[in-house]
Amino acid sequence: MSNTSSSVERAWPETLADDELRLQWEFLRFLRATAVNKVAGLSRSQAIAAPLATSPGMSALGVIKHLTAAERWWFSIEGGGSDLPSLWAGSPDPSWNITDDDTPASVVAAYQAEWARSEGALVGMAAAERSRRKGEFTVRWLLAHLVQETARHVGHLDFLREMADGEVGE
Repeated sequence: MSNTSSSVERAWPETLADDELRLQWEFLRFLRATAVNKVAGLSRSQAIAAPLATSPGMSALGVIKHLTAAERWWFSIEGGGSDLPSLWAGSPDPSWNITDDDTPASVVAAYQAEWARSEGALVGMAAAERSRRKGEFTVRWLLAHLVQETARHVGHLDFLREMADGEVGE
């Protein structure tokens, strides 16, 4: 097995946190690192394998690509009002699709680049402030949504990693 992407250090959020947004960002950062660590060390063939007959498009790299698209849409486009292109425009959702150029390292790098863009899009905004695109969501809602979205897909990554090489755990 080739180590094609490396792991990221994780830190549990502050247990006595008194800042709502800070706590949500800390949980999201923890989950992001967990997602990246689930792909670390997988070969390309392991990372693009879609072992579930009922979900033929779900691979570890596909999950990371989808999380990248979700961050871009909800934080940069919806929250921050950016005119960046959506990474999941279309039906069915193309964010899960793997291209010939996708490797664990390139997909993880794109995900990590999106983190900085996402956080920058909401910098200085208060929890109750409305999203800048249409104003239909609060920053509080956007963060809670991305925490749950990322956590749900980290669960998928747990299963996909175990099927790829038997590795279990956080």
